[in-house]
Amino acid sequence: MESFKTKGNYDFEDLVSIIRLLRSEDGCPWDREQTHESIKKNLIEETYEVIEAINKKDDDLLLEELGDLMMQVVFHSEMAAEKGKFDIHDVSDAVCKKLVLRHPHVFGDVEVNDVEDVLSNWDSIKRKTKGHKTTVSAMDSVPRELPALMRSTKIQKKAKEAGFDWQDITGVLEKLDEETAELKAAISSEDYTSIGEELGDLLFTLTNLSRFTGHDAEEALTESTDKFVKRYAVVEELALKEGINLKKADLSQLNRLWDIAKRQQG
Repeated sequence: MESFKTKGNYDFEDLVSIIRLLRSEDGCPWDREQTHESIKKNLIEETYEVIEAINKKDDDLLLEELGDLMMQVVFHSEMAAEKGKFDIHDVSDAVCKKLVLRHPHVFGDVEVNDVEDVLSNWDSIKRKTKGHKTTVSAMDSVPRELPALMRSTKIQKKAKEAGFDWQDITGVLEKLDEETAELKAAISSEDYTSIGEELGDLLFTLTNLSRFTGHDAEEALTESTDKFVKRYAVVEELALKEGINLKKADLSQLNRLWDIAKRQQG
């Protein structure tokens, strides 16, 4: 293979060439032995690091993390090319064709009035191209590997599109009470399997409630977790100042410290 020449600025084709070199006999032993399966978790990690950069509103970090994510796409494409399956150009071709097909209001003669029309057309075209003749087949297409809250939200939206949904939030709140009661009964029975099942039902209902209130369940839980961490930091600091061993403290002491943390954090 022709040696790679370093330079001041690189473009996308240089990235492809670098990955190809790293995978070659003259490249890196680690890169060469990787497979789709061995680095699939890296792809997930890089995706979440992009999200972290977006949440931090850090453009420099976002630039870096988008590059890492792009590298993962090229890496997987190169491994496929080595087996004669497809390459990065096929990937680019496929996504361009998909974008053109799913935007008939831009690349065709379809007229839309608002975002809702756009989303409706997108879903209709997606179902047709993927051969989803039933709502169940559309639900089955939602990857099970997605975070559970995200997957349940997507499944619920597909049920809504088919007309299977609560008329208003009242029905969801009633279902929430029902599922809570069933979980309590399962806990009382000390039936481990039933507890897990009822807990899942309650979480599914809470996801439905998030959807009805216009909130994202994943983001809502993330915010609550962040809030807990901040309040616990105050609890830990107070305990240290007062000489309280949190592992041995009684419930009244823990509640007092937590209430102080809540007042301080707001």
